[in-house]
Amino acid sequence: MPLSLSFAVPLLLLFLLLFSGLSPTLGATSVSIKAATAIAKTDDNFVCATMDWWPPDKCNYGMCPWGNASILNLDLSNPILVNALKAFGSLRIRIGGSLQDQVSYQVGDSAHACPDFKVDKHGLFGFTEGCLPMQRWDELNRLFNSTGSIISFGLNALAGRSKSNSSGNLYEGRWDPTNARDFIEYTLSKDYAVESWELGNELSGSGVSASVDAVQYGKDMIALKNVIDDVYGRSKQHPKLLAPGGFFDEKWFADMLRTSGPGVVDAVTHHIYNLGPGNDKDLIRKIQDPYYLDQVAQTFDDALSTVRQFGPWSSPWIGESGGAYNSGGKNVSNAFVDSFWYLDQLGMASTYDHKVYCRQALIGGNYCLLDTTTFVPNPDFYSALLWHQLMGPGVLHTTNDGSPYLRAYAHCSKKKAR
Repeated sequence: MPLSLSFAVPLLLLFLLLFSGLSPTLGATSVSIKAATAIAKTDDNFVCATMDWWPPDKCNYGMCPWGNASILNLDLSNPILVNALKAFGSLRIRIGGSLQDQVSYQVGDSAHACPDFKVDKHGLFGFTEGCLPMQRWDELNRLFNSTGSIISFGLNALAGRSKSNSSGNLYEGRWDPTNARDFIEYTLSKDYAVESWELGNELSGSGVSASVDAVQYGKDMIALKNVIDDVYGRSKQHPKLLAPGGFFDEKWFADMLRTSGPGVVDAVTHHIYNLGPGNDKDLIRKIQDPYYLDQVAQTFDDALSTVRQFGPWSSPWIGESGGAYNSGGKNVSNAFVDSFWYLDQLGMASTYDHKVYCRQALIGGNYCLLDTTTFVPNPDFYSALLWHQLMGPGVLHTTNDGSPYLRAYAHCSKKKAR
């Protein structure tokens, strides 16, 4: 496939993705890059991976693929894990997931008890409430500090609320910040560097298993902002505030931003699982079908437009994305083929001015970057590492006149020319 390139300056990195299997024979193709001005800009630490709360008995489709990969039981001393994090130099890690709105923190008034998550068919997501011991938080931070990791932490947003008796999965009432404040104070007292705090997981719109009204959530963001400002005070640390960590719903997001107002939400985080369920027999075809993958571009565009219109002081992030939901697809989400979806997502998100892209998950499930049992990197780990090392924050306008099965993305190089 002959390629010809035209661009204005040499300091750039071109990423070409040729979908396999379904693609027709390609002839001569020209790739055009307008390198004079960036069309978007990502964060320097655009690539992000998540750590989740799921215990070993989290199961989907007759499989239980999480093992000991939870925030609470992961072997933090495993040398492969440590070296994998060090390879990035500064990997952004988002701590959160479905169970985060059932987590208490063993500090303050909650210091006397710290239960584990247990299966409960009547509980949210089929589990009881759980707890993060401060000893475990200390251990996690030793790992983060030693590997240069950048941490975003998702707080429990259902504290103080009760389920509505008349409206589906809606939770009513104001957020109670008491336990979160104690936890944030403990974190600062230990000088642990949490770069950003997020409130709640997948509570936007109609929610997944629980939801919160957008106006009430906006008021809760103001309350959390006040807690952060008060606790950090004159500290050198000035954490960002992320919201809402859920699936994009235009009206809900707009109402949340209007209510919280300027200077509160620093990044608007939304989740994408555009490949459908992990047991979809058509999963491999979807991953390699550019026409199918193109459909999610509308979500990126709508999220960007909503942020620009209702929260121009903020910026859009992908706070969680694993491609296929319910722990991903076995032998697909952790295989080479998944990189066709993943790398295309990184390129597309960058083009639509999303600053950060968090991959579900660093370890655990079938969509993990590191194998849940052996910790050995899966193919998408290397895709993430290469993007992190090579693709700089400057996103360049890139087109090609070839088949839609060829994707082309160009960024300014991350390392300046000598």
